[in-house]
Amino acid sequence: MTPRMIAIYGKGGIGKSFFTANLSAKLALKGFRVLQLGCDPKHDSCNALFGGRSLPTIGDQWRLFKDTGREKELDVRHMIFKADLGKGVQLFCAELGGPEVGRGCGGRGISFGFSLLEERGLANWALDYIVMDFLGDVVCGGFATPIAKSLAEEIIIVASHDRMSLYSANNIARAVNYFQSIGGKSRVLGLVLNRDDGSGVAERFAEKTGIPILAKIPYSPAARMLSDQCKLLFELPEMDYIFDQFVNKLHRREFVPPEKVTPLEYDEFLAVFGAHEPDIEPPGATMDDLMGRTSEAVVGIDLDSPEYSPDSKRLAWRIMQELGLKVVRLTEEPELGVVVQTDAGWEAIFGDPAEDTDAKIAILSALSHSGERFHRADLRYTAAPFYE
Repeated sequence: MTPRMIAIYGKGGIGKSFFTANLSAKLALKGFRVLQLGCDPKHDSCNALFGGRSLPTIGDQWRLFKDTGREKELDVRHMIFKADLGKGVQLFCAELGGPEVGRGCGGRGISFGFSLLEERGLANWALDYIVMDFLGDVVCGGFATPIAKSLAEEIIIVASHDRMSLYSANNIARAVNYFQSIGGKSRVLGLVLNRDDGSGVAERFAEKTGIPILAKIPYSPAARMLSDQCKLLFELPEMDYIFDQFVNKLHRREFVPPEKVTPLEYDEFLAVFGAHEPDIEPPGATMDDLMGRTSEAVVGIDLDSPEYSPDSKRLAWRIMQELGLKVVRLTEEPELGVVVQTDAGWEAIFGDPAEDTDAKIAILSALSHSGERFHRADLRYTAAPFYE
């Protein structure tokens, strides 16, 4: 049989691994043959299924056998372990792991772990489900393996109402869209809201992106305690009910991947939280700043004033920061465009402040440092600047 492969993604610390463990356990308790793959270098995905016991990772086992010259003896029993859920129910588990701390790329370790399992016939094992628990803060080549290779039929994203977990969800959706555009088969199935506080922020995000919300898991101190004790949630009736209903709908394929997912651009994403990206560019650091030297602050016109256009403000800011001058007057004239006067005693006619700005600033910089005296520079035509 061909197992149904599901990848769980989410920001580190959002409860993704604990959700995955409870999902896999509930599937197994309903009679399905399940393999849970921990695909995070922290290798803590399966801890709750073994009462807190940390499994040896596939990467660690391979290094152990390699270092002792027994590579050919490395077998599945050294990499796949059985969790006893009681009543004769077992769940297969493995932690792919990664390289030793500070000695390699975590994503590459994930890819290597997958290759070892594939060499030992992963695709032919008699499984109903393979549930993969992935780090979702970043989606680099290794961590995107189930998406890039279309190993995962469906992607479930665990998030909450906080900005960073939804930012990760947005990036994951963007990665899925990219691989889909080049022939990938993986699809985002939806979001699971963990620690739902009822604020509605994630619902706004879901509506804007077109990602459905599959389940909401309320914040529960009792659930948090069980998680900390590396125990499953099923002794809490309300949690058992949520996972029971979720697994039933998942198995019956009542959750349908949306036809279109639209990841948000940065300004659209901030708008979900009632924020916006400021229009003014941040000031660049000077060598005096970096060397700890004091210099007179460059102060000029009020750039917060609504009388200036955003492009004019950016131009004035660059003149003050890059040339170290004060802009004492800024006008926007119909024929001349933007005219800037500085405390150096000259004025510059820029025309359109958004057109050829780099070239105009470069000409003005060269002119102001040339030692020549002038009182006006016309920079509207960069191929033939004029000064007097």
